[in-house]
Amino acid sequence: MKPILALVAVSSLVAAIVWARSTRRLFVVWRRIEGERGPDADVTVLARSAFRKDLHTTCLYAVLAIAAAGVVVAGENIPSLLFVLILVPVALSVAFGRDFTREAQLAEDRSTIERKAEEVLSQEELAPKRWAARLAPEDLPQFAGFELGRVYQPGTGVMAGDFFDVFRVAPSRIAAVIGDVTGRGIEASITAFQAKYLLRVFLRQYRDPAQALEELNAQMLAPERTEEFISLVVVVFDTDAGTLRFASAGHPAAWLWHDRDVRPLRSTGPLLMLDPQGHYHSREIPLNAGDLLLLYTDGLAEVRNGEQIFGEERIANSLRRDPGVAAGVLCKNLLEAARDFASEALDDDVAVLAIRRT
Repeated sequence: MKPILALVAVSSLVAAIVWARSTRRLFVVWRRIEGERGPDADVTVLARSAFRKDLHTTCLYAVLAIAAAGVVVAGENIPSLLFVLILVPVALSVAFGRDFTREAQLAEDRSTIERKAEEVLSQEELAPKRWAARLAPEDLPQFAGFELGRVYQPGTGVMAGDFFDVFRVAPSRIAAVIGDVTGRGIEASITAFQAKYLLRVFLRQYRDPAQALEELNAQMLAPERTEEFISLVVVVFDTDAGTLRFASAGHPAAWLWHDRDVRPLRSTGPLLMLDPQGHYHSREIPLNAGDLLLLYTDGLAEVRNGEQIFGEERIANSLRRDPGVAAGVLCKNLLEAARDFASEALDDDVAVLAIRRT
């Protein structure tokens, strides 16, 4: 029996020493926090509670070590008196019992608050991503006879202002749209969202994309939007006629690979929301198998390296060098080329959309 009690005594002593070290550290932490936050602050109460619990555990192991050692040394003459010492940690439990319960409830409440705060922060982080997914979706629809590619890189702003869309407006007609709202933040993002989905309505209502732009311009103009403008290009592919018809509201030139050459599709009217009487016209171009259309926002063309900009010609040359490259690869290559060209990280939204008639 004595060897077992000796082992208990030694083990309890070691445990008491370990918990005593923890108690000493927690005491220092508690007093420091109390000095910084005051004695009634929640964090001070929790630190004091942790200290008291470690102190209680230290006393319990110390008493067990003393009692077991006493039995080993003194035999069976005074074991009951030694084990009475266990009443010391029991008394501490009784004395601090209510405090321990209250402090445990406080810890639970703080944990609930922190969890809810983390959920709110998580939603705030997800919101821009969800907006971007609406404005520049990762997955594009598939259309027989067409190959589509896209890339999108958000800038340093909280919310995106660039958007693109590809959708069917009639059994033989498919529309592609890319645009950019001036400014950043939630206002620009909401404007982009409205423009994107209003265009879906107007492009089904009007066969000519220029008419759709005029209607969009009329609907988007508002007195409170005096500092917002939209650059945008619309292209409608007609598979029956073998043509594309486009209209551009002050947007950077799109590039079309056609007849073994790259040709620009330049602006055919002013920026949207700039002029209530803004007039737009469209142009029609034959579309052959293998022709490829490249659309992008100004975040790509305006990438800077010192005083130089990436520019439209570099974009056109990338298409001219390898017109047969896959649409998705072309978009990724352009973004990588812009990153390599830039002297600093890209801080503006960049959207690129490529569509090939197969």
